[in-house]
Amino acid sequence: MKTLLTTLFLFWSTVQLYAGDTIRVANFGLQPNSRVNAVPYLQKALAKAAEKPGSVILLDNGRYDFWPQQATEREYHETNTYDINPKILAVFLEKVNNLTIDGRGAELIMHGRMQPFTLDHCTNITLKNFSIDWEIPLTAQGEVVTRNSHSIDLAIDRMQYPYIIENSQLTFVGEGWKSAIWSIMQFDLQTHLVLPNTGDNLGWGKFEASEVKPGLVRLHARTKELADKLPQPGTLLVLRHSWRDHAGLFIFHSTNTTLENLHLHHTCGLGILSQYSQDLTFTNVHIVPNAAKKRVFSGHDDGFHFMGCSGLIKVERCSWAGLMDDPINIHGTCSRITEIISPTRIKCQFMHDMSEGMEWGRSNEQIGFIDHRSMRTVGTTTMRSFQPLSKTEFIIDLSQPLPPTIVPGDAIENLTCTPNAEIRHCHFGSCRARGLLISTPGKVVVEKNIFESSGSAILIAGDANAWYESGAVKDVLIRENEFRYPCNSSPYQFCEAVISIFPEIPAPDKRYPYHRNIRITNNTFHLFDAPILYARSVEGLDFSHNTLIRDTTYQPLYPHKAGITLEYCKKVTIRKNRKKGSILGQTIHCHETDSKELRKEKNSFFKKQKK
Repeated sequence: MKTLLTTLFLFWSTVQLYAGDTIRVANFGLQPNSRVNAVPYLQKALAKAAEKPGSVILLDNGRYDFWPQQATEREYHETNTYDINPKILAVFLEKVNNLTIDGRGAELIMHGRMQPFTLDHCTNITLKNFSIDWEIPLTAQGEVVTRNSHSIDLAIDRMQYPYIIENSQLTFVGEGWKSAIWSIMQFDLQTHLVLPNTGDNLGWGKFEASEVKPGLVRLHARTKELADKLPQPGTLLVLRHSWRDHAGLFIFHSTNTTLENLHLHHTCGLGILSQYSQDLTFTNVHIVPNAAKKRVFSGHDDGFHFMGCSGLIKVERCSWAGLMDDPINIHGTCSRITEIISPTRIKCQFMHDMSEGMEWGRSNEQIGFIDHRSMRTVGTTTMRSFQPLSKTEFIIDLSQPLPPTIVPGDAIENLTCTPNAEIRHCHFGSCRARGLLISTPGKVVVEKNIFESSGSAILIAGDANAWYESGAVKDVLIRENEFRYPCNSSPYQFCEAVISIFPEIPAPDKRYPYHRNIRITNNTFHLFDAPILYARSVEGLDFSHNTLIRDTTYQPLYPHKAGITLEYCKKVTIRKNRKKGSILGQTIHCHETDSKELRKEKNSFFKKQKK
């Protein structure tokens, strides 16, 4: 009887494997919790799915392990990622259309330096219902046990975070890699928030390490300045090591990608990187620490990173916590003009090492010419061709002559690869640095979210001089969000206020503001310090109908006392805001912003700061 049932089961499994469009990976021999390498089994399932567009690949609930052996190796130049190639690709989809991969609660565990999912020139792909983590993560943590005048003793779980002491450096080792710590972040043991006013203040590799006993490491500060900043016992430290070389999910030149019900507990670099892709929908996607392993860190760097995308980016009911950089960053990439070969032919250069090798543009795409000192776009045209010369340089042929005022040293921006974005009902938890970075001229709606970022909750930047992340905004609505206490409780780059509009402009020209049409309305701010809004080079800024509430969780720390700062701005409206409690920032500071450009009620509690 048992033999008969087994035969019937195998027959039914074979029928199911080839019937319809449902493909169970188990039918290829992969069982959950077996610890065997899942890579070749997923490859077989994907090969079968390629024969049947519209297929659904199903995993069973349980653990699946992915090792570099038999994984695909491919060279990719991923933005904001170190150019370390080839990339190791655990699950690789290339030119695949109309496919769903449903994990049904599966836990995908990675081993070594690798990229869990890569979508290359795909259309209509859905990934849902699984989690991703690492057996040995590329970030570590420990708890401060004791502190003295120049050192701390740190308890480290050696099973989760194997380490050695090499050349007096705390060095973590994993499956085929080792790397020394180069920065430390401090988290509260109880709340798991970044400790206020700490940020990046624990040096960059300025410790000498020794082992007191297995699992207890002493870190000795090399300078008195660093010794004065040592954390108290009971502080959780995230020990940053390694380098960003693989994304968690890489979505490349793909259209109509949907991610649903995913948990990313760790990645080797950027969490989900979308590059030159169109129409992306992320719903219930969470990049958060693995609580079962008592971690306070999640991703190695940014959470969702969008570069050069188009169409609509839709992010709903997602969350981030414990990231070592920003939860969301949406931007383009500027490049510098190094030589004008002819009026319709220019040589350009990638100016940041984590942009090198990218495909900057394609024929018939629109480009803008930027005066790098004022950041003003002085003309546009279309590109006839893109010719790479090396990883750093390329030549562009133009359909029309470039503007006569453009000279070598100025910049170009791809205006075709600029998305709209809708971000709703999300939780921006406590992470290193900022919350949401917006640099796109498309229509952006940021609505009904909760922000608890340790730096600025929202940064609207843009530059062609440092990071070369482009995208002057033209239509941004920030509405009905809640900005809680932790926002801007630690200073980082560009964090001038809870909402910071801070493009890097060497020589601002108030006649030609960089950003336009930003409305901040019906939000609630819980403020422990004065800075609420910092705006540089904006035309059409509306800060209205917001509720401002005094928070006393932490003492003020910023030297500037204005609630609202306006620099080189035009057409600013501040009206019908209300306060609860004696908020600290009740003044408006104007620099190179004419009084006639500011509209507010005469009886407003916001008073213009006297010169």
